[in-house]
Amino acid sequence: MIRSRSKTRLVFLQIGFVSWGVLLLGFLAFLWLRPQGQFALSQLPLMTIALWLAGIGLVAFLLAGLLSRKTRIYILFFVGVLLILVNGLAYFGAYTLTHYNDSMLPGLAFAPKPENASNPAEYGLDYATERITINDDEWLEAWRVPYYGETKGTVLLFPGNGGNKSHQLMWPAGVFNRLGYHTLMVDFRGQGGSSGNSATMGLQEAEDVVAAMAHAEQIGLPEPYVLYGVSVGSTAIMKALDGGLQPAAVVLEMPFAYFMQAVKTRMQAQDFPTTGVAELLVFWGSVQHGYNGFFHNPANYAKSITVPALILHGENDRWTSLDEINQIYDNLAGPKELVVFPNTGHSLLVTVDEPLWAQSIGDFLQAQWQG
Repeated sequence: MIRSRSKTRLVFLQIGFVSWGVLLLGFLAFLWLRPQGQFALSQLPLMTIALWLAGIGLVAFLLAGLLSRKTRIYILFFVGVLLILVNGLAYFGAYTLTHYNDSMLPGLAFAPKPENASNPAEYGLDYATERITINDDEWLEAWRVPYYGETKGTVLLFPGNGGNKSHQLMWPAGVFNRLGYHTLMVDFRGQGGSSGNSATMGLQEAEDVVAAMAHAEQIGLPEPYVLYGVSVGSTAIMKALDGGLQPAAVVLEMPFAYFMQAVKTRMQAQDFPTTGVAELLVFWGSVQHGYNGFFHNPANYAKSITVPALILHGENDRWTSLDEINQIYDNLAGPKELVVFPNTGHSLLVTVDEPLWAQSIGDFLQAQWQG
């Protein structure tokens, strides 16, 4: 019995030393790599990893110091149940936040799928409905609005998270049309008339951006191509460009800079604790959708964007600070411009100040074509 207790105690001591040793080595590596510019703090949940390692080590040392085998069993059982419960809630939370209620598990997804409540004809615009095939089971629905006259090109428009083309793209498309552009309004998968029931905050949606531009080329819509996105739509565009897509120009309205920070900001607005919880949500969301959300950072995508880029942002946007927008702007590698709408939050900016919105975009694109 004594030998058994000694062996058990030794195992817990080894776990404790390994956990704290890894924590110490990681801290030293961070101190060495960060000044050299080889490590981006925003890419990994460092604080959460450190807390987990410190906690595992502390628990292991405490268990090693307990003489009662029964006490150790009770503590291990409690910790195991707690871990299962916390991760289970995080898994279902991530599912609920990224799925709509026509899913395979309707009891876990509460938000209705964003459906199109109107169409361009109700706004006096001629249009045709396009189906963009992704594969045998998935497709995108898009509305093509022609410009009758000498066109300046085609603008492809993409909505934000939880939006659709009738809700968020109709007004911008009308202005682009008046500026002399064909427009193609696209529903991401999971939105409006497109297939699916899930959203990934710009990860899967980046593939939809690529498919939409390929469709525009296939059906011969007039070039040059301009990509316009609202919020997550902007993020999807940036990820698509980071993957090699090359339109003539992009208009990025209210993108977020770092996915983890965006999750934490939204949780804080609902008075939820963020440390550890946000990381678990991103982890399980990444597992469910097959993407790594920890590296989903548009501020980093911006470094590979060389096409002309216009950023539109609301001065009082509570989801993304102006400092974060400036990080994106500074990282953009091509011609760029930033327009900040005063006294405005996270709202569709064309509805706040249409003259400023139209003039900013018109002047920016005209400068690119003349150049």
